[in-house]
Amino acid sequence: MPVLEFKNVSKGFGDGATRTDVLRNIDLSVEDSEFLAILGFSGTGKTTLINLIAGLEFPDQGEVLFKGKPIEGPGPDRGLVFQSYSLMPWLTVRGNVGLAVDTVHGHKSRRERTEITEHFIEMVGLGPAMDRRPAELSGGMRQRVAVARTLAMNPEMLLLDEPLSALDALTRANLQDEIETIWEADKKTCVLITNDVDEAILLADRIVALNPDGTRGDIFDVSLPRPRDRTAMNHDAVFKRLRAEVTKYLMDVGIASKIEGTRALPAVTPIHGVPKVVAEATSGLREDRYLEYSQLHKVYPTPKGPLTVVEDFDLKLNKGEFISLIGHSGCGKSTVLTMTAGLNAISKGVIRLDGKAVVDADPERAVVFQAPSLFPWLTARENCAIGVDRVYPRASRAERQDVVEYYLERVGLAEAMDKPASDMSNGMRQRVGIARAFALSPKLLLLDEPFGMLDSLTRWELQEVLMEVWSRTKVTAVCVTHDVDEAILLADRVVMMTNGPRATIGKIMDVSLPRPRTRKALLEHPDYYAYREQLLTFLEEYEHGRNPRKEARDAA
Repeated sequence: MPVLEFKNVSKGFGDGATRTDVLRNIDLSVEDSEFLAILGFSGTGKTTLINLIAGLEFPDQGEVLFKGKPIEGPGPDRGLVFQSYSLMPWLTVRGNVGLAVDTVHGHKSRRERTEITEHFIEMVGLGPAMDRRPAELSGGMRQRVAVARTLAMNPEMLLLDEPLSALDALTRANLQDEIETIWEADKKTCVLITNDVDEAILLADRIVALNPDGTRGDIFDVSLPRPRDRTAMNHDAVFKRLRAEVTKYLMDVGIASKIEGTRALPAVTPIHGVPKVVAEATSGLREDRYLEYSQLHKVYPTPKGPLTVVEDFDLKLNKGEFISLIGHSGCGKSTVLTMTAGLNAISKGVIRLDGKAVVDADPERAVVFQAPSLFPWLTARENCAIGVDRVYPRASRAERQDVVEYYLERVGLAEAMDKPASDMSNGMRQRVGIARAFALSPKLLLLDEPFGMLDSLTRWELQEVLMEVWSRTKVTAVCVTHDVDEAILLADRVVMMTNGPRATIGKIMDVSLPRPRTRKALLEHPDYYAYREQLLTFLEEYEHGRNPRKEARDAA
């Protein structure tokens, strides 16, 4: 008999015209000791589903059974790890985990409870940090405390509600490995909510897709042998096929075409542009070295003396080229970008755009940040218009409005132009940020992890939007990212940076995949995984702060 069953389960919220149906007619069973991943876009009901298992919500229709009996509320037999850590800030690691142990194992002696507490803290690699408080821990360490606390309660089933989504890529990979190791040791039944296809394949026995309409989608068996190594999987034909199948399914059901094309862009020239007749006359000439970094350095003063964050950064871009900057946290990617934007002073060297040195911020260099920085009380149209009114002073009001509406329509906001930013989702706000940047008709587009705050499936959607709009403008672009797949999808070249301090360019990879690009097409291209291997190998060499270049110099 399955340990967990959903029988024709539906769940909604609200009443009457305001009611929203989140889950519809879900049938699902989970076997004892199985690791199941629930995968879907934001808003597909993933968290509602896991709350039903945890006993925090109850179905409007159907039954949720645990070991053959209806779930009537929370219980220690089902341990839940949330996306947020929910730790007591005044307690140490030992105190936070011990609190759960005392609640569940109160009948045991103090010595036994201490042994249980310390065992699970050691299991998640936090032995040296037992007496630290949450404020002294990194995000990854705090999430490990949450995992240890749940495991220490010895639940029969482990429920993981996107526990790693707020972490950086390297910390997330390390904790994925730890979760798999812990699961292998205890073989507890585990249900993982995730929006990351690779994470689901790495950890699960089966993947269940949730559809945007709240119904259950396809189920994918993961037959890869354990333990699973993410680098080795890059060569595995089964992994590649499964990854392509899951990706195709999710994109087909989740990314409907929202981009319309009813408006034409008016023939107006921004103040940093050139007259149309000049542009046409020079269109056949070479436009190499359009953006040039020469001996670029960034040095910050510190109490211990100057700290060189970036040194000897040399790079030349042709007009219309798209570059991705990738590397581990702290490698200076964003520092290079903010210097290019004119938001961060250059310590040594020079950046030239179209033959002129970059000194201060200018609308000719449009930036899309991780957070879009909109005025919350203004609508999408008004947020976009602020910059457009400045860079098109000679255009009529109607022409400027046409520019704004053209790009908002291109990013899929045709029906939400008059919606205040405060009422928008993160994904919608980032669409406004992208539209605003393109509407400035910049000479250079700078993207600083523009999708980093979004779940991975929403990121896919906006990557497609960005590629579609970029294909029409061919604006020269530099994108900072930590996402290997995003770097390959977007770029003509991927620039890999060494670890800081004294970070510099470690390697440059040309990406000669055909354009226009889509994620589905990329996964089917025979060269895609070779590019991916190059990036993964480089990042692996520089993991945990290592610097192979420096090690080689020191050894010599």
